[in-house]
Order: sequence, then C-alpha cells, then structure tokens
Amino acid sequence: MGKSVQKLTDNVTLIASKTSWIEGLAIEQLKTTANLSAVKYAAGMPDLHPGRGYPIGAAFFTKDHIYPALIGNEIGCGMALWQTDLTLNKVNLDKIVKRLEDIEMPLDESWQTEIEQRQRAKNITPTNYDNSLGTIGGGNHFAEFQAFDKIYDQASMQARSLNKRQLQLLVHSGSRGLGQSVLAKHIEAFNHQGLAVNQPEFSAYLAEHNQAVRWAELNRDLIAKRFLQAAKTQGNCILDVNHNLVSQKQINGINGWLHRKGATPADQGVVIIPGSRGDYSYLVKPVLTDKPDNVELAMACLYSLAHGAGRKWKRGDCQARLSHKYKREDLLKTDLGSRVICGNKALLYDEAPQAYKKADSIINDLVDAGLIQVIARLKPVLTFKTNGSCNS
Repeated sequence: MGKSVQKLTDNVTLIASKTSWIEGLAIEQLKTTANLSAVKYAAGMPDLHPGRGYPIGAAFFTKDHIYPALIGNEIGCGMALWQTDLTLNKVNLDKIVKRLEDIEMPLDESWQTEIEQRQRAKNITPTNYDNSLGTIGGGNHFAEFQAFDKIYDQASMQARSLNKRQLQLLVHSGSRGLGQSVLAKHIEAFNHQGLAVNQPEFSAYLAEHNQAVRWAELNRDLIAKRFLQAAKTQGNCILDVNHNLVSQKQINGINGWLHRKGATPADQGVVIIPGSRGDYSYLVKPVLTDKPDNVELAMACLYSLAHGAGRKWKRGDCQARLSHKYKREDLLKTDLGSRVICGNKALLYDEAPQAYKKADSIINDLVDAGLIQVIARLKPVLTFKTNGSCNS
C-alpha cells in the first residue's frame, strides 16, 4: 500500500499525501460521520471537501443500517463517457454551439417511444419527474466534449476500442428532482436518523433509492444522445459509473452497506476522474479491478476513488473572489483553449476552474496510494453548463 494513505483514527482513513491541502472542516465532518452508531469504517478521498453536515468525496461502511442522509439528494449521480464517431479534424464547434440552444428543453414527443422502452427495460416506474429526463441540471453537473491529450497505456486503450483521434463526450448528472423527493420524504419522517435493516421503511427507501439510481443512468444516456444528435454524430458508451449511492458489500468479513458520497467505484473496471472545466480529466484503471481480494487496499479506500478535483472555495464566494480579475466573457474560454457555455452568471463564477483543486494532484495521490494506473489524459474542448438560468 502506498504512501498517500493516512490513518486518522482506528476506523477513518484519508487517501491523500500529507502535503495535499484538504479543508479542516471536511476532515472534521469525516471523523464526526464515522462516529455514527452503525458506521464501521470511513474513507476520505483526495477530493474530500465539506458538505451540508457530511463530507463530499467519501465512503462509509455500515452494518445493519443505512443512512439516506449520507447519500443525499443526488442519488445515482455519476459519470458516463461516450466515444463519438466524430474525428477531431472534422469538429466544427461553432455549429455544435448553435445546435445546443434548445438542449435544456424537455425532450419532445419524438423521444417518447425510446423513453418508454428504456424505462421498461430498466424496470423504472414512470414518475412525475420524467419531464426532466435528458436534462443536466445545475450545480457541478455538465456535459463536456473532450479530446485525448496523452496516452499512457496504449494496450488498455485498444482493449476498449478507444481512438485518440475521435471526440469524446463526458456526461455528469444524476436523478434530478426524483432523488431530491426520495431524500425529502425520508428526512420528513426520520430527520437524519438511519434505517435498520429490519424496519419496513428500510426496504421502502431502498426500492425508491434503487429506482432513482436506474433513473439517473437513463438520464445520462439520454443526455449523451441529445448531445450526439446536436453534433450530428453517433457514439457508443465506454463506461457509466455512479458515485452517489448505497449498496451491499462485504468488507473485512463483514456483510454491510457501502455508502458513497461523491466517490467513484474502485471495483467496477475502468473509470474517469474529471477535473474542473479548465483542467484535464483522467481515464484510470483501479488496481482493485485485478486485485479484488487485496483486503488491505480495499480497507484503505473502501473500494472507492475520488470522483473529481474537489472544491477549494464555497459556492457563493467565487464571484467576489474572481470578479475583480475576470469579466464574464473571460470565463467563457479556458487556459487550455476550450470553450464554455454557461448563461448563468453566478454559476459561471461558482464553477470556475480556480474554485477547484488541480486534477493532477488528485491523481497523484491515488497513484501514490497504489490505487490506480493511469490510462490516458483528456482535455476539454467544449463544456456545457447551461444556456441561461438553470435549476439543480
């Protein structure tokens, strides 16, 4: 096990070098959450940052209980990477940008048959929130066209039919209002208390949670297809992983429940860890993919990895920090030469690259911890947040 693994307490681990900056409040929240009665182990990732009572960028393992508040309202939030059929030398960004004008509108009737078929295939009961299917939402959610910048493992690229000359599409979104409704229902009934496995409400919550996860997966799929359609191309899904959910897991001989709160799975094959909109993303292979029985490594990270770069600044503080130096127009292009679509001024500043840690610092900590092997680095080409004011 590598050097970037810190044992904070008997049951709390932090995956970060001692020189990596992590806000003190986030570590405090990690330790406090680990003191919940049913929590056996907690692991903070290199992108750990404070949340509303519970840290983001962490995993928690419990026995005989689950804590819906640890998962939060973004149930099923995750990342999907698609390889488009467009070669980079044929990309016309101006045309793509123009065709994204209506991309946030609800899907029209032409999509209805596909939505119904996919809902049946994924065992998703129609809900009052289905009008949001195919939409990104606000906050840190996005769709981003990317290009491979550096290849570190050509064999892994070839094994997945990845072509560095083709444009890639990364989608980050979740279950939108459906996930919010599931959490709100639980909070109204139980506040932040957990649910014991023998409570009837346990099974009821889990069924709603699992549907929200499937809904989020379908949502990312439909978002990707909308953007492919706008770019007048097709593509295929390389990976789709959830980083906000609870699932059954056996760890250290204990059958329990693994809660991921902004943590990418380290036991489901290749994943992508994105930076901010002005930074690189990394395609990585978790070491536990080939070594699932490495108990020491699994215990250190709870089968989880970082899910992004991690915030440095709170939302709401960013405009005051940046507006004296950057005008709105300055933030619509990045230092890497990519373009940004974001019509919401507050969000444009809140999600500025300066508000996030550098992606390579996160990746270096994961490599030093012995958790991943880097396959490739991707740089942004066009990042879409919203055309105007948007809802989360």
